[in-house]
Amino acid sequence: MRVLLELIRIILIFGIAGSVFSAIVYGIYNSIGVNTGQYGWLGTVAILILLFVWYRNKLQFSGWYAGKGKERLPKTASNVLIICSLLLLCAPPIL
Repeated sequence: MRVLLELIRIILIFGIAGSVFSAIVYGIYNSIGVNTGQYGWLGTVAILILLFVWYRNKLQFSGWYAGKGKERLPKTASNVLIICSLLLLCAPPIL
């Protein structure tokens, strides 16, 4: 039961937070004249990567699941994912 609750929690976090942050990024892109139909998906992928890092490093420790395998991402992996995400966020205005 706890695994199911945690899975629902993950879906809600990614769904709600991802939608809110994507709407903000799309609004910023539209205000600076970026073609969101062609390049908007890059911002969405960047947000999903950031949410993944946030979940693995912080949120998984406050949920219902108490099983094995709960550990943070290595510092190097976190940094690489964050940098890639920031590059993806900056790419649409440049392209």
